[in-house]
Amino acid sequence: MSAHVVEPVVKPPGEVVLEGVGLTKHFQLGRGTAGTVHAVDGVDVALRAGQVVALVGESGSGKSTVARLLARLHLPTGGQVRLRGEQVTARRGRAFRAYCRRVQMIFQDPFASLNPVHTVRYTLTRSLRIHQPRLRGVELEAALRSLLDRVQLQPDRYVEKFPHELSGGQRQRVAIARALAADPDVLLADEPISMLDVSIRIGILNLLQDLRDRLGIAILYITHDIASARYFADVIHVLYAGHVVESGDGESLTQQPAHPYTQLLVRSAPDPEQLGSTAPTGARGEPPSMVRPPSGCRFHPRCPFATDLCSAREPEAFPIAPGRSAACWGYAPDGTADRPDLGAAKVEVAP
Repeated sequence: MSAHVVEPVVKPPGEVVLEGVGLTKHFQLGRGTAGTVHAVDGVDVALRAGQVVALVGESGSGKSTVARLLARLHLPTGGQVRLRGEQVTARRGRAFRAYCRRVQMIFQDPFASLNPVHTVRYTLTRSLRIHQPRLRGVELEAALRSLLDRVQLQPDRYVEKFPHELSGGQRQRVAIARALAADPDVLLADEPISMLDVSIRIGILNLLQDLRDRLGIAILYITHDIASARYFADVIHVLYAGHVVESGDGESLTQQPAHPYTQLLVRSAPDPEQLGSTAPTGARGEPPSMVRPPSGCRFHPRCPFATDLCSAREPEAFPIAPGRSAACWGYAPDGTADRPDLGAAKVEVAP
């Protein structure tokens, strides 16, 4: 009798699988300290089958919080998480396990997310037994080898190794294989390459891109590197201080950034022709306190184009082109303010 392995189901392209609507998360500070951290406020994000959506921004912008809200590792202060149009309320128990089978998360540090005392075999077979409990014996072994093949690791070479015997890229591939054991609809990748050497980052991105194309999985890609988002993502949302300030397709958003913050992100990459330059950066100040966020547009204290309106009223996401929007008063239909253009201005942005 031949072994039967449950093959992954290819999802139809374009269908909205998972979405966050008005996601808001506030954290109360510790005992004896008054105040609330406004980590995320009113973020909308939709993940479609066969598509990569990137969340880009500085550290502290709320990117990872959004991913954890979608994974139900944090419960939202406001807003909803919807899976195929149905509001998700699962918090624990059987309902939460069923949700996890459809929405899997890949963490930033592959060494910290893998148990150092267990081999690759144990890690992956445990995940298979949880998500596909009917697999036994020869079928379980075949499924294990299939997972390693899918992440481009040779089963005979790696199945008995411990995490410390693997490179960073190999550990991340094992972490991805563990997520794929559930045959998920969605992968939430929280800065999956930031802990890896530059030389192997492209390999992990190519692997995720291949999974998107072959299996039709919806992927959320969290990163502070807008250049990798342009290479990898179909849609980019730029976050600043818990708000989405610009959205659009990866190519046009990075080639023609609209919001002043997006322009600064794009121009923050080192320029060999301007090394040692002391020219003005085009921005001022530091990222705002999330305990006492600024009124109006949260970027206005640093924005070189800010007006009184920017500090008084929060801008909505104004459409600027098909599939493109920017939360900046410079793009209001009534021409309330001049459209921002930093030109050749350059600024250092915290990673």
